[in-house]
Amino acid sequence: MMSPSPTPLPAATRAYLEAPVLAPVWAAARARLERNELKPTGTLRMDLDEAAAAQLSGLLGVAVPAGAGRAIRLADLDVALRASKAGRGLVSVLESLSGETLRDRKADQRISDEQWARVWRALDETLHDEGLGTAPWVGIWVADLRRTGILTRAGADIARRAVTDAAHALGQLGRTSAPGLCTAPDEPFPGEASTQLQIGALATATTGDSHGLDDARLTSAAVLRAVAIACGLPAPASSADRRALWRMVGVATDSVSGTVLVWSLRPPGCDPWSEMMRLRADLGLVTHLTLHELERAGKVRLRPGGQVVSLCENPQVLQAAARAEVSAPLVCLSGSPAEVGTRLVRTLVGDGAPVRYHGDFDWPGIAIAARLLAVGATPWRMSAADYRRAVAGLAADVGLPLTGTPEATAWDPDLAAAMIRAGVAVHEESLLDDLLADLAL
Repeated sequence: MMSPSPTPLPAATRAYLEAPVLAPVWAAARARLERNELKPTGTLRMDLDEAAAAQLSGLLGVAVPAGAGRAIRLADLDVALRASKAGRGLVSVLESLSGETLRDRKADQRISDEQWARVWRALDETLHDEGLGTAPWVGIWVADLRRTGILTRAGADIARRAVTDAAHALGQLGRTSAPGLCTAPDEPFPGEASTQLQIGALATATTGDSHGLDDARLTSAAVLRAVAIACGLPAPASSADRRALWRMVGVATDSVSGTVLVWSLRPPGCDPWSEMMRLRADLGLVTHLTLHELERAGKVRLRPGGQVVSLCENPQVLQAAARAEVSAPLVCLSGSPAEVGTRLVRTLVGDGAPVRYHGDFDWPGIAIAARLLAVGATPWRMSAADYRRAVAGLAADVGLPLTGTPEATAWDPDLAAAMIRAGVAVHEESLLDDLLADLAL
């Protein structure tokens, strides 16, 4: 049976109490009550002008002087309101005036503390049941979970399910991976042989949901923080980091949806994959390489000895190269490289290939260039002189303002300075003629 709605305040009484001069008094009273378990005790110290003092005097039935720091007892307000035509106490009047229920913050905190205590008890019990209670990384992981905001933001109920599911997943991994959970902390890209379990199967077995360990799930974040701690690595900051951590514990993630665009890459080997890649190049076809394909190809040589492999940022550059039927190999990373793109670049560099990169002359493009150069690529038309020529060649209505946070250009410090001075962004499709000319050589 539903409780009846409270009787509204009489119109005249409500109008009296809603006088703007009383608004600071009601705000202060509300804050004190919510801190004081909703008990009308204690004293407010308020600065009252003549109008506010007169309004309070009418309510309390005694003269209230104007001035700074005047004392107003909550008990007096409560008694006066009950005796007035409002006919109810201070808490009820404040709720009626604002339309919002007052919160007993101390009680809320006690409830919250107990809810979170249940979260940690459930986690400890699950870790014990999974045989992980004495694992050397567990204490650090639990302390990390207590500190992190991801659990707090989710709320205790969601957090409890997430961390217990995470403990179940870690228990499963502990039974299938090497002792200590982490199998290959020194290998950023463990080999195919380490993959024993599909992530969807692990998620179904431990969370009851095949998507329970997807990237966006709290359970996945909790598991990977544990793996990182066990492996002596920082918490993952990118999809590539997360994929690498999963593979360290023998879990295969999605390796087929992400691609990197390749033109005219001709591996010289006699294996079927290399022959297929050469045939696609002969047919003038652009290839979408997946991580799965790179892994299945194995340790094949990706290009003839000494041949330069060029990297670009924008698919329009690769499309133009395909239309021009240039013979030089070109890889398009489509902006910030996904893991498959990074893997391909690492493989090329490790294979001894001269690899050069060109991207946009804007700050995100510079950041991408810096990451790829750190992997082993070299700049391709990415100097200060190249930038100045590009800006000079732009039509007056083509230049875009350079926005965002400046990035360092360690390969040519004058480049960042030139970009800041000019304040113009140059996207690489504006330089197609120059890039295609280089690829035709």
